[in-house]
Amino acid sequence: MKLLNIKVFEGRNIYSHRKCIRLDVDLEGYCETPSKDIEGFNERLLLLLPDLKNHRCGIDEENGFYTRLIEGTYLAHICEHMIIALQNLVGIDVSFGKAREISEDLYFIIFQFEYEKTALKCVNLAIDIINMLTGKINDIDFEKRVAEIKDTLNDEYIGPSTGAICEEAKKRGLPIFKLGDTGLYQIGSGKYGKLIEATICSDTSAVGVDISCDKLMTKAILEKHCLPVTTGYKINNTIDLLYYADKIGYPVVLKPQFGNQGKGVIVNIKSRTELIEAYNKLIVSYKDIMLEGYVTGRDYRVCVVDGKVVAVALRIPPFIVGDGKNTIRKLIENVNKDPRRGSGHEKALTQIKIDDTLIAKLKEEGYNLETVLPSGLVVYLRGNANLSTGGVSVDCTDQICKENIEICERAASALGLNICGVDICVKDIGVPLKGQGAIVEINSAPGIRMHHYPFEGKSRNVAKAIVDMMFRDSRGSVPIIAVTGTNGKTTTTRLIAHVLSCAGYNVGMTATGGIYINNRCIEKGDTTGYESAMAVLLNKEVEIAVLETARGGIIRRGLAYDLADVGVLTNITEDHLGLDGIKTIEDLANVKSLVIEAVKDDGYAVINGDDKVSTGLINRVKSKLIIFSKYHDNKIMRENIDRGGIGIYLKEGCIYIQQGEDCIKLVSVKSIPITLRGKAKFNIENSLAAVAALVGVGTSPKVISKGICSFYCNEESNPGRFNVFDINGISVILDYGHNKDGYRAVAEVLKDMKHKRLVGIIGVPGDRLDSDILEIGRIAGENFDYIYIKEDDDKRGRAKWEVAELLKRGVLEADRIDEDNIKVLENEREALVMALDNAKCGDIIMVFLEKYEALLEIVKDRIDLSADSEAIMA
Repeated sequence: MKLLNIKVFEGRNIYSHRKCIRLDVDLEGYCETPSKDIEGFNERLLLLLPDLKNHRCGIDEENGFYTRLIEGTYLAHICEHMIIALQNLVGIDVSFGKAREISEDLYFIIFQFEYEKTALKCVNLAIDIINMLTGKINDIDFEKRVAEIKDTLNDEYIGPSTGAICEEAKKRGLPIFKLGDTGLYQIGSGKYGKLIEATICSDTSAVGVDISCDKLMTKAILEKHCLPVTTGYKINNTIDLLYYADKIGYPVVLKPQFGNQGKGVIVNIKSRTELIEAYNKLIVSYKDIMLEGYVTGRDYRVCVVDGKVVAVALRIPPFIVGDGKNTIRKLIENVNKDPRRGSGHEKALTQIKIDDTLIAKLKEEGYNLETVLPSGLVVYLRGNANLSTGGVSVDCTDQICKENIEICERAASALGLNICGVDICVKDIGVPLKGQGAIVEINSAPGIRMHHYPFEGKSRNVAKAIVDMMFRDSRGSVPIIAVTGTNGKTTTTRLIAHVLSCAGYNVGMTATGGIYINNRCIEKGDTTGYESAMAVLLNKEVEIAVLETARGGIIRRGLAYDLADVGVLTNITEDHLGLDGIKTIEDLANVKSLVIEAVKDDGYAVINGDDKVSTGLINRVKSKLIIFSKYHDNKIMRENIDRGGIGIYLKEGCIYIQQGEDCIKLVSVKSIPITLRGKAKFNIENSLAAVAALVGVGTSPKVISKGICSFYCNEESNPGRFNVFDINGISVILDYGHNKDGYRAVAEVLKDMKHKRLVGIIGVPGDRLDSDILEIGRIAGENFDYIYIKEDDDKRGRAKWEVAELLKRGVLEADRIDEDNIKVLENEREALVMALDNAKCGDIIMVFLEKYEALLEIVKDRIDLSADSEAIMA
């Protein structure tokens, strides 16, 4: 088996509403060979991955996959289950997968994942196992490879604090965006978006974080606020060390001034000899070192969120209890068998690691790893109680006294921290701290795993308190309107965004042509995919997002968002067939239906009631429904209105909005500039779709009416979409029509426009079917008097002149115009210049463009030249 291609879908996609990866694989001659016919394959596979016996598989019964395996199934199907099983083996809970044939020996495999790098390591191992079992490669070290996958998972695993906060956000329906491999996440979208890094959030004071990272500065500030701290000093040399130790009085604590997780902390130093030895050890690894008094007591962590104590935990260093039989090494192994312990942060507790620090601690107590401890003797293995080194926690939230709550809340306020962990050393947290203990330090990024998963006691949902604080004054996510379809989606998207902008919103828009934030283009290009939508959703200026969502982007990456407030489907016609495995209009409908499926329950799916393919997808809609139609008596729309849904329709030249018996006359079609006084029927449809979407997000009819009447077919409002220019009585129209329906719609409008001759500059993207290109040529031949056929700059895989020749054949097949009236040119710029040079007053030159800006420049130059000539004549 050979891996040919990988596609990663971070969000909802055409295969699943879960995160998925698609693999394209070559079975290299095994497409007709079931595993039961490969000697020893099934038996050896089940020895490596016995959990495969428990997979239900497509027949949906216990041990279903095992049944299929014994009966005989194929390698792509087996590989799918292996990848899932390997992820399960390292502790990832996934279950979805499927395999489908592309052509002989070529298959695609879809499987669910959580961590991309880990999943791809599982893919490589699964394929290597198959190749080993089929004799293509030598034996592999399975245990070593699984260990490598676990290491990758540990590196990739979302931290427990971040994970808890994200899970709490998910419960509220808040969107979560992973920001690359930075460890940063954004919760919420647009203007409501908040960044988190572990338990540091966007609103956490940077100054407060800096202070907390400096233990001496923290101590000084807390002391100024009359809060109990131990005396401490910076140590620059051995003289300082001995002088300040004598001043404080033994025992003392030596530790890094800037540190975390208890690293480098040496406690309970009782003499000068011990102190010098500890100092010499510490200066090897740390530059800035401090000394402070040692406080006798227990180690408590008090978590403060938004100025209030929300959780308290007693932290206990990792320990073992002797049994009179086993060595310390064996006792540690036994403790690590607790299923709650993992190798990193992936579980409630962390395994105890045997390292130099642990061995030194044992030596200090008079033991070593081979010592057999008496029964019942407790031995602590480290000087600190951090969970990351194997410590445990006991919940004490209900035990802390009122005085200590006040002290901790004052400490958080003194540093200006909205989230922090106050570390306290005291014998009993229920006894007032002053005179009994001290604040040891303050952590600005406190781990909350200890509170969520205590070894003993009640779980405390600190993540909820954090999310409550972060989104106290906001909804968390901006409204999203997603627009898809074959024709009209760009104009519909722009029209929606225009009306919302007129209503006073800062609109983030993606469309064919660029990404716009508050009417400012921040990126040019065909920006209708995943990354473009992400750029809008992450932008802190955006108050509402309007996302043109094209077929290609959906197929390549899926959706950038989880659920939209409104999903719009303008229409579905034959276009792009033959690309990306989309062979039929049903395939195309399956892709575009994702936009109307991924809508909130209380949101709206907007569907064209006049388009048979679109209405065939209504049963996929789980949200509320708006149907738009050019006909007031459209049956499907009327049925939706009867069910309590909304209808947007055309009646007697006006657009109406109806829900139940409530009916509003919105605006006359002739008042909408882009309809060209009702002649441009395709823009009537686009206006209906836009009105439906705007109604779906609660825009008032008055605002909608005013907005759509100020949107024009020009370079400012709708560049490249039926833009009309006049050059000395010659009309030039620039439009991005690129398929059969687009050409027909434009031709219908041109017939109603006053003209002497219709001149067409035509071209088609090279990735269309030959039959479609020929048909476009025929449509042009039936409607234009003169035709310039131009080659696109981007041939999209075609040979030079290949598309032009097909178009010419189609034009000639229409058998309407002489071949002398057909010119084939190398590019659209040359074609426009020639058409203008040969045009006469009263002609309409219709340009089906590839690149708008270059043609617009030519048109404007001619307009300027014409104006200059008139000025000279005057």
